[in-house]
Amino acid sequence: MKEEMSSVDVYAAVRELQFLVDAKVEKAYQHTADEIRIRLQEFKTGKYDLVIEAGKRLHLTRHPRESPKLPPSFPMMLRKHMMGGRITRIAQHNFDRIVEIEVARAGVKSTLVAELFAQGNVILLDGERRIMMPLRSMKMKDRDVVRGEQYEYPPAQLSPMDMTVDSLKKLFEASDRDVVRTLATETSVGGMYAEEALAIAGIDKGRPAKSLVDSEIQLIANGLSELFRPLKEGNLKPNIVLEDGKEIDALPIELSRYSSHQKVYFESFNQALDEYFSRHVAAEAKAEVVERKAEKLGVYERRLRQQEEAIAKFEREEAENVRKGEAIYAEYNTISEVIGVIRGARAKGYSWDDIRKILRDARKAGNKAASLIQSVDPAANTVNVKLSSVSVNVNIDLTVPQNAQAYYDKAKKARLKKEGALKAIEETKKAMAKETPAPPREPSAKAHPRKPRWYEKYRWFYTSDGFLVIGGRDADQNEELVKKYMEKSDVFFHAQAFGAPITIVKAGGRDVTPAALAEAAQFAVSYSSVWKSGQYSGDCFWVRPEQVSKTPEHGEYVAKGAFIIRGDRNYVKNVEVRAAVGIRFDETGCYVIGGPVAAVKARARYSVEVEPGEFSQGDVAKKIYRYFLEHAREEDAKAIRQAASPDRIAPFLPPGESRMVQ
Repeated sequence: MKEEMSSVDVYAAVRELQFLVDAKVEKAYQHTADEIRIRLQEFKTGKYDLVIEAGKRLHLTRHPRESPKLPPSFPMMLRKHMMGGRITRIAQHNFDRIVEIEVARAGVKSTLVAELFAQGNVILLDGERRIMMPLRSMKMKDRDVVRGEQYEYPPAQLSPMDMTVDSLKKLFEASDRDVVRTLATETSVGGMYAEEALAIAGIDKGRPAKSLVDSEIQLIANGLSELFRPLKEGNLKPNIVLEDGKEIDALPIELSRYSSHQKVYFESFNQALDEYFSRHVAAEAKAEVVERKAEKLGVYERRLRQQEEAIAKFEREEAENVRKGEAIYAEYNTISEVIGVIRGARAKGYSWDDIRKILRDARKAGNKAASLIQSVDPAANTVNVKLSSVSVNVNIDLTVPQNAQAYYDKAKKARLKKEGALKAIEETKKAMAKETPAPPREPSAKAHPRKPRWYEKYRWFYTSDGFLVIGGRDADQNEELVKKYMEKSDVFFHAQAFGAPITIVKAGGRDVTPAALAEAAQFAVSYSSVWKSGQYSGDCFWVRPEQVSKTPEHGEYVAKGAFIIRGDRNYVKNVEVRAAVGIRFDETGCYVIGGPVAAVKARARYSVEVEPGEFSQGDVAKKIYRYFLEHAREEDAKAIRQAASPDRIAPFLPPGESRMVQ
């Protein structure tokens, strides 16, 4: 199914939008992270909504989403600089998937650039084409899309609209691929339209490009001209293509590849795009109104099932990309060697064709690094590397960590989508609850969301025998814990390390047990700078509250969050630096806990141990979250998804880099 517009689609859509030149910009909205909508007033024909989804589509819509109550910063910036202005130009850049909308207001020009290719963006430029604000700030190998920078186009491809026999001949003579791939990758025509042009010309698409003679190249030039004549002349035949009753494509012209398919025709290509991409928004709303009268609950159940399926899809995408990122780190030296070999060859002036030949020869000779490289992609500057567990695409312009991070970024995007779907599920459940009163049921994490306790703004855990232990996260919290919460029967812990947090065992009038003291000692050491330094053991001491003072001796100074200890200290030596994170289920619900290993294992249904390592808190939190979902019972997994996302796990990890204990 079509998921984004092609360069041909953009050409046709922009040609139709020329009637909006001189239209007034009334307002701007942002519905999703990628989608904005511009409300326009065309003085002869009325109001229009132009929807732009970065990396996917741009067209007029009759089915605008409901405007958000609190607009984000990007549409507010558009309103500030464009609202009330008039459109002076709408143009496609160089037959690429880039559309520019110029607006003049009070003599000041600004430009909205819509990038509709992969990793696309929507960018507001000032009169000197400097970036005032992008929808997403991005730094790439060939350009930076950040505020204050001069806007630069991405590397351009050849336009098929301008191809001559001579330019085609040069293109084919320089190619070592078949003719269809050469046209599709070296020009902005795309694979589908390249095949159509070759079909019109009567040329086998699998022919090597170099083998074509002048007469055949002339036929291809004629085929391209014939293919694009309706576009140039404006004689479009917009249609949506159906297969087994499902919409699979939206086109401005008819193509022979779909000659046997059912089609639905439209007066304009913008209407076809709107029907294809966004009609379902209005259709969903209407379906809810109609079906609610007879089977409201059934509608919500189907929606809930679809949302759960979407979450499963996002989880698979997140897990796959994390797995690839981890595989790159796991075989760091191998990836580094591959990057070094390819970079070295490129630095010596070898072409990609030369490199392919060298790799083939090296594989025959039994070279290990060469045997791992499955393919190369000059257009993306990547090589596909077969590792022991997975195949990964490695960009030779990036370092090993940067290549791993690229996969982690993809995983993060899937996670964000999943979190959005989780919020949508909550809304669906609320709607279901309104329609049908929930029957009485046993307390659960879903039925009674757990309320945070007073101590949960600090670091905290309960010992295996029931003592509450709390620790400060910063100097302010250290001060607060001692002044407000430390009582006479409590125990004060501190690690023998600079900047270590204050740790207090809340005795509650009881005698603190040796087990509680041991667990508090591990907590005090593991959540100190000892962890950051990568050590696997450390020392600490404990004293009674009356030994802790904020009053310095004459000439001394006590910094914020620090205290003076008077009298003998009880030292605990060579404490193992280790921690655990777990998922606890009790009468209050499902929630994350963390702290010393023994304490967490005693209270959690599922737990994971961690030690000082090489991964950031965020990455380790993702690994732990995935581990919980993989090992949880089916009835627990849903509660864990709601209560134990990576951002809720991360605060329970010690400060610094970590790794899971296998």
